[in-house]
Amino acid sequence: MKKILMSLIIAGSILGCKKAPKKPVANQQDSTQTEQKVSGENKPEMNREEAITRLNNEILQILKNKQYNKLSAYIHPEKGITFSMYAFVSPGEDKHFTRAEFEKYLPSKALFTWGAMDGSGDLYKASLRDYLSKWVYSRDFTTGKLTFNEFSGAGNSLNNLREVYKEADFTENYIKAPDADHEMDWKTLRMVFEPYQGTYYLTAIINDQWTI
Repeated sequence: MKKILMSLIIAGSILGCKKAPKKPVANQQDSTQTEQKVSGENKPEMNREEAITRLNNEILQILKNKQYNKLSAYIHPEKGITFSMYAFVSPGEDKHFTRAEFEKYLPSKALFTWGAMDGSGDLYKASLRDYLSKWVYSRDFTTGKLTFNEFSGAGNSLNNLREVYKEADFTENYIKAPDADHEMDWKTLRMVFEPYQGTYYLTAIINDQWTI
């Protein structure tokens, strides 16, 4: 009888130990796992004009410094880029490059026909790099008057930018004539931008100046 009683006491003790509540374990979660990056979250979104103006200024610096290899990143991924020597844009005749073609021909000495020179009618032939340096950026346009979707320079050449790029935005960098004696010696550089997947890209660079 004593053996039976002792067995019951021992069994009860073991059972009681198994049912004893466990001590609570402190939450050891790494605080770095819940830390959130908030940089930029409270910054106001840049509007369309601000974003495109910033792109315009970046591209001007690229042209000024002749860092043409950086320009390809700004070219529209699907539409590529068109270059027009004068204000009148001819989509079927003006020189056009995809981004891949631009990168291919930039280091090349291959000559392209960019259009006819005003006055003489002679064809203007140059490599892509020379065209960018000698024609596109023939003046320091970083010093010019910058406008958004507005024209400052106007000559007797037909300006059809709005007709060709109806849904696009553009910038104009205008350098006025130095004085009254050279009032026709003005130049302007226009850039056309169109959106792609939430980002604006360059689709055209248009030069303009007084023409005969």
